[in-house]
Amino acid sequence: MHTSKFIVREPLLDPSQRVIGYELSWQQGVNAAAPRPELEALVGFVAAQFNDDERGWLLRDKVLFLDAVPGMLSTDALHDMPPQFTVLTIDTDALRNPDTLAAVQGLRAGGVGIALRNADLRHTSKEVLGSASYVEVRFTGADVAAQARTYAALKQTAARLVGRPVTTWGDFDACAALGLNAFVGKLHLTPRPGIPVKGMNPAQTVILQLMQMVRKNADIAQLEGVLKRDAALSYKLLRFINSASFGLGREIHSLRQALALLGYSPLYRWLTLLLATASTSGYSPVLMETAVVRGRLAELLGTKALGKSEAENLFVAGMFSLLDRLLGIPMAQVFETIVLSDEIMDALLNRAGVFGPYLALAEACELNTDLVSSLAASLGLSALDVNRAHLSALAWAQDIGLG
Repeated sequence: MHTSKFIVREPLLDPSQRVIGYELSWQQGVNAAAPRPELEALVGFVAAQFNDDERGWLLRDKVLFLDAVPGMLSTDALHDMPPQFTVLTIDTDALRNPDTLAAVQGLRAGGVGIALRNADLRHTSKEVLGSASYVEVRFTGADVAAQARTYAALKQTAARLVGRPVTTWGDFDACAALGLNAFVGKLHLTPRPGIPVKGMNPAQTVILQLMQMVRKNADIAQLEGVLKRDAALSYKLLRFINSASFGLGREIHSLRQALALLGYSPLYRWLTLLLATASTSGYSPVLMETAVVRGRLAELLGTKALGKSEAENLFVAGMFSLLDRLLGIPMAQVFETIVLSDEIMDALLNRAGVFGPYLALAEACELNTDLVSSLAASLGLSALDVNRAHLSALAWAQDIGLG
């Protein structure tokens, strides 16, 4: 049985800004009355997408937080999830039921994490708080720091505190200093304030030169000549083409061979990734990872209807939709620096044209909005299509060999 619910995601950050995991929730939610087969299907689908017989857990060291209801605690599919990377987020009131509390305690004993939502730290029993590995605390109003101080003082357990929503880097810093352990908000769309730079740095200049050469179909020997002048770029190219995400199955050692195997369109796509990672202003790991996932998700969403070659343009559009924030320059300056096709420009500026709706759908999956289902329907995509592409993009982002 395949669910008709769409998955949306939010990243969780630790105090050092590292993406420690993702919270997956179901558009329009899953209620306590959901039938057992539906709950099995939801958990089973997630487990199948992230588990590989040969490579194991495809999210590497990232933890998956799943929006849960009591019936999900006893699903057989949970046994297919690695307990050390699985956290079920459940409403605290549900643990008033002794059977639910017992199920939670059993899962905790087996290594599965439990996150409590809507917990009143002043009035929740120590038994309930003691069964949790995370407690979600919600912020309202302007003074997030004062609220964080109160939560930190009230904490009676070893459970880690997850703050939500933490929407500015100033609030992030205040909460981190007060001892909160993880953060959910819109930080994945916000540049980390840094030292402003004027213009492109040297690495970005070389990458732009290569991108322009690719668009003009320069000879492989010419591209190789430029790459050889930058040892770091050459290393990253070889590491990328030998990564599991590229799937060659054999080791490539020469730049010329790597360029010949990639081809011009995939090379341009890879250079787009590198341009984003070469930023020295406004950079945050979560912003970079969001751009990669968005680009890959847009590409996968469009592959069936548009074909592989056109879908690669969707990857570029997805990456470029955050490039101004990654590079710390206005989008107008990005467009002055890099010549893009009219179709990509229309997608970036208006979310219109052939590529625009796919980009809009990829964005909606990271914003927890109700637009996902209507955008998918307009493109003839089912929940299964979108969810499979979404989780595949998340796994791919862990494997691209950048950084």
